[in-house]
Amino acid sequence: MRTWLLAVVLLCAGPSFAQTQPPVPVHDPAADDAAARFDRMSDQEKEALRERLREYKALPLDEQFRIQANLARWRALPPEEKARVRQNFEAFQRLDPEERQRLLHQWREFQKLPPEEREQLRERMREYLQANPERRKQMMENLRQWRKMTREQREQMRQRLREMRERRPR
Repeated sequence: MRTWLLAVVLLCAGPSFAQTQPPVPVHDPAADDAAARFDRMSDQEKEALRERLREYKALPLDEQFRIQANLARWRALPPEEKARVRQNFEAFQRLDPEERQRLLHQWREFQKLPPEEREQLRERMREYLQANPERRKQMMENLRQWRKMTREQREQMRQRLREMRERRPR
């Protein structure tokens, strides 16, 4: 029973999955480690894991594949990067619920942006992170001022910036 459940949990086995995935290796050391972890779980933890498996299997195939791809990306990360991600997640979990919801909302809005805009924002964030403390302070003040502007004022500012760029010698 344990081996079967473990195989299902680790490999997300099912008729549709088996038809679209390469055969699973006969011996997988990671499965041995997972089997040992499963053996150490309480009955309550095992049942929670079984419930998560049922939820997973109820997902549409494209969502299952997205989850599998994310898991593969996670496994491919170097240990330092995994540690950084875990630290960020733990810090996120320590935030109060309202702040977490606000950040999740911002993340979802970011995901809705066209790829070019997302890349522009990432570049601005890289610039901010590389800036010295004085420059960061100025950047934050600029952002505060921007947020205070009306839509019309922002558009006027954008137009002035475009005009300034056009006048610059190339």
